[in-house]
Amino acid sequence: MVFASRYPGEIKEMEGYGWKGATEGTFDWKVFLENKNQEITRLNNVYQNFVLKNAGVEVIEATGSLASPNSVSVHTTATGETSLVTAKNILVAVGGWPFKPDIPGIEHAITSNEIFYLEEQPKRIVVVGGGFIALEFASIMDGLGSDVTLMYRGDLFLRGFDGDMRNHLKEEMENNSGIDVKFNTDPKEISKKDDGTLVVVDRDGNELECDAILYATGRKGKIDGLGLDKAGVTTKGTFIPVDDYSQTNVPSVYAVGDITDRIALTPVALMEGHRLSDTLFGGKDRPVDHEYVASTVFTTPEIGTVGYSEEDAAAKFGDIDVYKNRFRAMKHSFPKSETYSLFKIIVDSKTQRVVGCHVATDGAGEMVQGVAIAIKMGATKEDFDNTIGIHPTSAEELVTMRTPSYYYRGGAKTDTLE
Repeated sequence: MVFASRYPGEIKEMEGYGWKGATEGTFDWKVFLENKNQEITRLNNVYQNFVLKNAGVEVIEATGSLASPNSVSVHTTATGETSLVTAKNILVAVGGWPFKPDIPGIEHAITSNEIFYLEEQPKRIVVVGGGFIALEFASIMDGLGSDVTLMYRGDLFLRGFDGDMRNHLKEEMENNSGIDVKFNTDPKEISKKDDGTLVVVDRDGNELECDAILYATGRKGKIDGLGLDKAGVTTKGTFIPVDDYSQTNVPSVYAVGDITDRIALTPVALMEGHRLSDTLFGGKDRPVDHEYVASTVFTTPEIGTVGYSEEDAAAKFGDIDVYKNRFRAMKHSFPKSETYSLFKIIVDSKTQRVVGCHVATDGAGEMVQGVAIAIKMGATKEDFDNTIGIHPTSAEELVTMRTPSYYYRGGAKTDTLE
């Protein structure tokens, strides 16, 4: 959906490169969903028939619940029969589920689960939330031609991300998208008219009509029906607390992924599972490692990030140097589009180690994945400076920023050093 949503933006810039008569065309939601379903089926077959099967994994289509610290009650869907499976170790990896608040009419709202299966593309959609899922779907639906309103109850979205990146994305959304961003706005009621139109009423009494309302206001652990109490597994809210080896309070029971409420990203869950397998069965001592995890917010523009935000780095290290540059990339400069990129590097001034890199630009995710390797290995600012840039690219900015934009000393910001 991200790829599909970006083609109109590419076409708008074509005339600046000399292409005449190019138009966005008409997006066919049904064709896209059919192709999406085919691709998901293909991927599922790859995992089931090749990856899992070749690894000797027995797959049982059933629901399971813990019966004891070393047994799982298995209810087979096809036959309706229940059996008991015993094991030395049990791993819980059931993931999370979108959370929807208890307000009148919430049954009319959808989540990121259901939007993939809507029969018709909503012409008008309200997205509620301020995390990366909310922003990604707001960008996607805007790119696909829907009228999008983003409602967030706070002052600025992407809480926990670097402040400059948050503000930059806000500016880009306001200047270069059709998204109507409404901060300090929270729905209190949803109603449905006879013609199917939804009416969202916020806490100030303002009404907004739409065809769909998508809630992306967080996720909760999917622990219902797991029988964790029967095995004596401790929970915290809807999540399962674990140690650095993904072990619960019960020595034979482990948990990885979103159900543990650590970092809710698919590659992180893969890392946790891989390290657990290495520890239990590979003869290695491999605790999880959640420092310097790279991630991307697939908005337009993308935000790629690895390491500490400016705010967190100042709090942790005290003394940091911040390198930053905002510019118009060549791709957008040529057709004179008012689209800007923001590059930022954060350095621990005592060791000169690069402890944070944040990029807002086209293809930021692809770019930062490579940078993340260097940062994870402990690269210093001098290592970055000694690396020859690739010209002409936006990415060369990462190795050509020589002078700090400002500093922090003792956790306090200063523009100059005496």
